[in-house]
Amino acid sequence: MGEPTQSTGFRPLIGITTYFEAARWGVWVREAALLPVSYLRSVERAGGVPVLLPPAGTRGVDSIIRGLDGIVFAGGADVDPSLYGDERHEKTGEPQPQRDRFEFALVRAAIEADLPFLAVCRGMQVLNVVRGGVLIQHLPEVVGHEGHALTPGKMGSHPVQISVTSTVGKILGDHATVPTYHHQAVKRLGSGLVAVAWTDDQVVEAVELEGHRFGLGVQWHPEEGDDLRLFEALVAEAAGR
Repeated sequence: MGEPTQSTGFRPLIGITTYFEAARWGVWVREAALLPVSYLRSVERAGGVPVLLPPAGTRGVDSIIRGLDGIVFAGGADVDPSLYGDERHEKTGEPQPQRDRFEFALVRAAIEADLPFLAVCRGMQVLNVVRGGVLIQHLPEVVGHEGHALTPGKMGSHPVQISVTSTVGKILGDHATVPTYHHQAVKRLGSGLVAVAWTDDQVVEAVELEGHRFGLGVQWHPEEGDDLRLFEALVAEAAGR
């Protein structure tokens, strides 16, 4: 790890969490470690080297953290509600305990190591629960509309207002139109987290971890848009380690 220079061509290693799902390729249908390629391309275009992190267990988490310059906690399945003391809602997806265990351990280790990270959608929700926060399990019941995930399987968009004094605000400005697809959200913020972006219906759309060198969570999907500034900021911070 070190400063990027033209002579060395240094590009920081950015881990990205993945998930186990059944997948098909060629004649095979098998469980695979999956990740939308948009995450990899965003990290590469921002100047980093993507490293896929399958949820294989928690014993190697400290070694993973030592080997990386930064990390992206990717979106995906709902967090198990029992982890924040709630009963499972009928609209909440089946728990994925292996992924939950791995990512909870990884978030804690990244915080302890002051490793720069960007937590996306589910990643932001994991961060919130790790810090003792609580989630809204089915957002349409609270806000009265489907605007945060309008069409099943298709990314939507909506505007967000951003605190200009926050790190996210310094990167993106006081507002942005962002790609979105989520049916859960923050209900109560976890310890040390500060809300820094909101939609018009007051859903928390971004958080920052106080005292961390670069600990951001966004409820939207920056990897699905053309705006690379969040990834570029992460890579720049990671390169500076």
